[in-house]
Amino acid sequence: MSDHTEKTVDPLARLKPRLSGSRATDKPPAPPEKPVSSESTAAPASPAPSSASVPAPMTPTAASEFDPGVASYLPPNKIEDLRHALLPKVVEKIDTTFASKIHPKELARGIGALVMELLNQQGEQLTIGEQRQLVASLLGDVLERAHGLRLKRMNEVEAVQQQAQVPIEEVVSKASVARDQVDDAKRKIQPLLIQRIDIGAAAKLDRAELAKQLNSVVAEILGELKLHLNLAEQRDLVTMLLNDMLGLGPLEILLADDSISDIMVNGPNQTYVERKGKLELSDIKFNDNHHLMNIATRIVTRIGRRIDESSPLCDARLEDGSRVNIIIPPLAIDGVSISIRKFSKKKIDIDTMVKNGSISSQMATVLKIASRARLNIVISGGTGSGKTTTLNALSRMIDLGERVVTIEDAAELQLQQPHVVRLETRPPNLEGEGEITMRDLVKNSLRMRPDRIIMGEVRGSEAFDMLQAMNTGHDGSLCTLHANRPRETLMRLENMVGMAVANLPSRALRMLIASAVDMIVQVSRMRDGVRRITHITEVVGMEGEVITTQDLFTYEFSGEGEDGKLIGQFKPAGVRPHFTPKAEYYGLDKALLEAMS
Repeated sequence: MSDHTEKTVDPLARLKPRLSGSRATDKPPAPPEKPVSSESTAAPASPAPSSASVPAPMTPTAASEFDPGVASYLPPNKIEDLRHALLPKVVEKIDTTFASKIHPKELARGIGALVMELLNQQGEQLTIGEQRQLVASLLGDVLERAHGLRLKRMNEVEAVQQQAQVPIEEVVSKASVARDQVDDAKRKIQPLLIQRIDIGAAAKLDRAELAKQLNSVVAEILGELKLHLNLAEQRDLVTMLLNDMLGLGPLEILLADDSISDIMVNGPNQTYVERKGKLELSDIKFNDNHHLMNIATRIVTRIGRRIDESSPLCDARLEDGSRVNIIIPPLAIDGVSISIRKFSKKKIDIDTMVKNGSISSQMATVLKIASRARLNIVISGGTGSGKTTTLNALSRMIDLGERVVTIEDAAELQLQQPHVVRLETRPPNLEGEGEITMRDLVKNSLRMRPDRIIMGEVRGSEAFDMLQAMNTGHDGSLCTLHANRPRETLMRLENMVGMAVANLPSRALRMLIASAVDMIVQVSRMRDGVRRITHITEVVGMEGEVITTQDLFTYEFSGEGEDGKLIGQFKPAGVRPHFTPKAEYYGLDKALLEAMS
């Protein structure tokens, strides 16, 4: 009967597959065979090969065989000499590349097992503390070599990449080709897909479930048409089909991008976006004018409005409150034009404006006090300058116990107070009847017991009713209008009031404005894309036939930085604000004067 032997577990088993090529065939010393049956017990054990044999007294099988009570088996500084002697053998055994990828604890175990083997071969014996010290030193050496090798290879890879760097034009070209393939596949698949699915049933499914079912149908149609798309392209194709069925088609990609603040569609083949105040052309395209018109119709019908040849322009809003303007042929010559003003998901307050560099901390304090002290404030500026954002920020200072009524053409204000009544104008119907204007809503709001009235934008004769409301106990009201400078804001108000009351004397009209408006906040979008408050101007009163004002803060431009950002300062005028008595009534006069100093 032949002997059956059982081999001991190799302590380097975890590292053996990664041993370097020069020592990959080395084997550890063969352990002595031990019998497993009664017959083999009587037989003498075969001796191990002489080349791999180790003296019995110096063959520890576990770390516990070392006597921890012994201070040291080695003379002083012998550990360092032993480290230098073993390091070449350890580095030769362990693959440096593999060592850089595993956890240091696992590497330490492997080095410890290897050190035990080498010490046994040399007849050295260490205490537990000396053993740990030696393994820790060798571990540091191995990791240092692995780190150096990794840096070297990274530099080599970087050099190769620089030599074989693909031009950006080629990358863009390949991406464009892939997108064209997906667009072409969408045009071919969409008609067949509509025929094979139940539109009514699909409309009842949520997006995730519908996407799951569309995947199989799309894959089947692709196979029938022999169109070859990879998984990523097929996923993009299903997403585009879902956007057309449930959303706003190609616009969904832009609406999901938080870095975009404006979307401007100029016909089916041209779409611009605004990022960080700068316009750039996107690669979004629509199939044709009919496709774009369907998207426009879907936007306006969600809020009960219409867009057609009899009503070729419309103001609308998206579900998230983003403002939309649509104008179609024959007024838009090059096709349907859609302008979307997105609003950031992050709520912007006055402190955020300070961090963004839109105002200084002193200006922020004055605006907070002005809003708390219930001043009537007009926010003026150009298109896209940030008027609505500034109004939303100021509205955060309104007391939570106040009743606020907002009046807008398309509801876009984002007030955080719990007691807010939102009103929106209504266009005429097909018979030309049923129109509700801003002026109608302002008149009606006076009967709703508002503490404050906030108008999204004053454009016409409703300015007269707004000023009347400000003069009849609705302090703290806010509104926006288009103007380039504070003085022009007063001129525009005068012109708009004249549209409502043509026979009102100029002096009486200006007295109405001077008594109603307390402050003008001028907002501007500058050429570096940053929106800044350039003027905080106070309306003081009348001198003869002229409305008098005084600037509390102004922004003075001084240069341009290397990064293209404008350099300037927000300078206080150093005057005593005219509304100091109102601030004193609310106990804010000291804070106001400190902010102006």
